[in-house]
Amino acid sequence: MSGQEPWTVERAREIVASHVAAASIDERGGTALPILHALQGVFGYVDKEAVPVIADALNLSRAEVFGTITFYHDFRNAPAGRHVVKLCRAEACQAMGSDALHARCKRSLGVGWHGTTADGAVTLEPVFCLGLCAIAPAGLIDNKPLARLDAAKMDALFAEVRA
Repeated sequence: MSGQEPWTVERAREIVASHVAAASIDERGGTALPILHALQGVFGYVDKEAVPVIADALNLSRAEVFGTITFYHDFRNAPAGRHVVKLCRAEACQAMGSDALHARCKRSLGVGWHGTTADGAVTLEPVFCLGLCAIAPAGLIDNKPLARLDAAKMDALFAEVRA
């Protein structure tokens, strides 16, 4: 995921301050998510050092901010790999054999969910329903749809992105 700025607390403070300044007093309670999305958009992840910055700016506890980050599966606490593979874990994909495929993918890459390979090539993430049920098992690579996944397709995909 190249093109991201390197993390600095100073830049994070600028981002947080710009969101707080743009929100009215009544809106500030709802600015945590836009701030988190902005931080992840700029840095590629939400660094743990952002928690007190956000908490102080929004008059929230650190636990509230941390809880928000961990509740939403799209927020990362570390940089992602060069490619992000998201595999659907919803019922339609499970019915088409995704559980066994996912276990094989994790073994093949040597990572668990939300893990990044040692070479930094691939981050593996679970998602819950991509709306691609008719072509299950489904997934995404770098936000591009993957359909009718099987072991051979995943092996070829991993070989391609790790080359």
